[in-house]
Order: sequence, then structure tokens, then C-alpha cells
Amino acid sequence: MNAFSRRGACPALSAPMQTGDGLLVRLNPVAGGISPKSLIGLGESALRHGNGIMEVTARGSLQIRGLTAESARLLAAEVDALGIEVRTGVPVETAPLAGIDPEEIADPRPMAERIRAAIEEAELTARLGPKVSVVVDGGGQLTMDAVTADVRLKAVGAGRDVLWSVSVAGDGRSSRLLATVDADTSRDIAVAALRMVAEKGREAHTRDLSERQLISLASWHSVTPLSVLPDISPSRGEIGNSRAGSPLLALEIGESRDDKAISPLEGEMSGRTERGAQERRPAGRPIGLFSLGSNTALGIALPYGSMPVQNLIDLASEASNLGATEIRLAPGRAMLFLGLSASACSSLQGSSSALGFVTDPADPRTRIAACPGAPACASGRIATRAIAETIAAQNADLIDTSLTLHVSGCAKGCAHPGAAALTLVGDENGAGLVVDGTAKALPAAYRPGYDAARGIAGILAALRAQRHQGETAAACLARLDAAGIAELYRRNQ
Repeated sequence: MNAFSRRGACPALSAPMQTGDGLLVRLNPVAGGISPKSLIGLGESALRHGNGIMEVTARGSLQIRGLTAESARLLAAEVDALGIEVRTGVPVETAPLAGIDPEEIADPRPMAERIRAAIEEAELTARLGPKVSVVVDGGGQLTMDAVTADVRLKAVGAGRDVLWSVSVAGDGRSSRLLATVDADTSRDIAVAALRMVAEKGREAHTRDLSERQLISLASWHSVTPLSVLPDISPSRGEIGNSRAGSPLLALEIGESRDDKAISPLEGEMSGRTERGAQERRPAGRPIGLFSLGSNTALGIALPYGSMPVQNLIDLASEASNLGATEIRLAPGRAMLFLGLSASACSSLQGSSSALGFVTDPADPRTRIAACPGAPACASGRIATRAIAETIAAQNADLIDTSLTLHVSGCAKGCAHPGAAALTLVGDENGAGLVVDGTAKALPAAYRPGYDAARGIAGILAALRAQRHQGETAAACLARLDAAGIAELYRRNQ
């Protein structure tokens, strides 16, 4: 672990990544979840070796920050001693309630294991970049629609008639549907797509595949099985197929999506249904109560994805006392506590709220992305979490699901790589405001960092005054020109 992974790589336990506040490691338990006792032990180890902050990412991974080279080694040894087996290789992700949700169309875990095995058999792990990922979604109360992936499989149908839709490059809304096929064929298409990506190099994703390659993948269900597929040629990258260019196959691809370029993937810290997939109910946030038949799962979130480790230890201790059997990490920076009775859920929900966790899906803190910022991160120029807390507390009625706010300590934009309606970004000039852009964009206006929340409050006050009945905050903001919004932010300095 002398050579630490570069930014943009995945900071596994064996390969910590250098950040502004020291080394960072990311853990994904093989079992899908961990016991309350194991989380307590992990938290105590993080207190000894890190900076006292633990995070759950937008994709549902656990992160420990503020490590040194030596403390990272000690942490890895203690994680091993706790018996927490962490996943390695190409991420093949399933929903947090996979296998136990009575509303899911199919248990996605067997399919995920088959894809992992096929990736290893094809020796693709070392040839694919660290950000390449696969999602296998069985549907249910908590889907994976918001999680971006290079390849996504989603269960469609019911009973014995379950099929899997296969799409590439995006989340549940933006990804491109290739085919809806049986389990064996969907696995074959997924691995064939990853072979094509591997041939393009470790910086490649499925968004880089050509239209001809995508048509070739879409026609896979009518041609050669994967077991006899030769390795894909770097010069062409298509599956050998005399029918690949047929009008029928072109129509199949065209019916699933339009011919526009595939949407780019977003980063890990941002938040990631195929067309034709039938949802049983709208996918919700992993916050609140979820019926599992004989018992209930309680979902709580970490505000802005992080909490002091001691708060997590206290919460896990209370959960253990109330009878929780397992804690699963969830996309959306959340944790699900399993094995609880209804009364125990109510008690743990109260304890969570008192400790500062998010227990209500309407909590305005869920609408704001904020990195650790200053002073936690050496790269941070503004106190992001303090700014975000002030904005959330003072403007709860205006921060609805339509409005995206991003508070970034620097131009790297780790917490939300994509564009947001309003972005505050710290630099040498203070807290800059970017309207409808990313943290990397040139700010339209500045305020001192300590006063940034007041500038946002001025913008939101104008929204409150000009908002039409039934109009969303985002729609109202769109009616104001960027120059006017920048002026609102600058006022009263």
C-alpha cells in the first residue's frame, strides 16, 4: 500500500486513496450487510485509526476517512479480525432489500453471482477500469433506478415468466435498452458488453461503444451463445454475426431508445426503469419503514452521507439492544436495520433522530449534496456542512424534490459531479455561485464563505415571493435568468 490509488479510482481496503483529509478506504461487505456488533467493532477501529468520520456513499458503500499509511494497514488487519469479508473485483450491485423484499419481481442475487463468476472466468477484472460497474435489479420497494452503471439488468414480468431487460450506460431513466431476454442470455449480453469495453482500455465505459457494437449486443439473443464467443477484436469489437446489420435488428434497437448519444456516467458520489419495464410501485428513498412480511426494516440516512463515528456506534448499540439482526448499506447514503418489530422500529427511529440522522424522506438535507469541506478536508475552502445545515434549517419549505443544491469545498465537486440548479463552490475568492452547472464551472458571483448561506437565502426568498401556486421550486428558478440569480446572491454583502 505504498502506492496509493489516484483520484477517480476505487479506494478499496487494500488500495486506499489519497484525499485532502488523508487516505480514504471504501468497504462493500460480501454478505450484503453486517451485524450491529460488527459495525460497532468497525466504528471503534475507525475511531482509533481515522479522523472520526464515517460515510455511506450515494452507491451504498461504507467509507472511512483520515487514514495514514500505517493506520490504513492496521484498519485492514482489524477488519479481517472482525470477520468482515469485503468485495473485490468489478462491482455487481443489487438492491439493499434483495432476496428479502416480498414485492420484488425476482431475487437478483443468483444472477449477480453468475455475472461475477463469468467476469472472473473471462479474466476481465484486470482489464476493466475501476469505475466500470454492473447493476442487477429485481425490482420491489427499493430499486436501483437512481444508480448509474455500465450494464444494468432488471427483472420484468412475474412468476415463471420473469425476463431480464439489459441496458447500458446510465441510470434507470437514461440508460439504453438493448434487449429483454431470459436469464442465460441476459448474462451473456452483459459479459459480452464488458468484453467490448475491456478491448477499448481501462478508461473506457459502455458509453464509448459504437452504434454497430450496440446493435450487435442487441441481436445477441438470436445468435451465438457466449460459451463459443471468441475474444473481441480490438480493431472491430463486434460480435461476429451475419444478421447484425439487418433492418429488423436496427428496428429493435431503434424502438428501445432514440438515436442520440448515450448519456455519460456520473461519478461515484453522485447519486446512478428501463423502458418497457413495469414498475409495481414508484421507487422510494431508503428512509422510513419497509414491510418484509414477518418483520419490518427501518431505513435511516446519514446527513450529506457522513456522521461522527461515535454517533454510528451509539446507533448500532441501540439497534442491537432492540433486536436488530443485520444492517445493510443502501444507495442514497442510507442504512437499513433488519429484524426489528414495529415497536422497536419506532424506538430506534426516535434514537436516530436524536443522534442527528435523517429519519424523514422529506428532510431538506436529502436534497443537498455537500462534501466534507473545511476544516475536515485540506482541499476545502469553505465550511460546506455548516453552510448546508444553515440552508436546510432556514429554507425547508422551499427545498423540494425538484431543486438540486450542491455545496462543494473546491472545484473537484466530489459530492456531486453532475450539474445542479445551484452550486456553491469554494476557491480563493470565497464562495462562488454556479447557476445550472457543476463545481468546475466559472462562478457567476461571490460572497465570503462564512456568509454563503445568506446569499442562497436571498435567492430562495425571491422564489418564495414569485412562486406560482402548484409550481415547483426548480420551475420557478428557471423563470429567473442566471444574471438575476447571481445578483440576488451578491446582495447585502
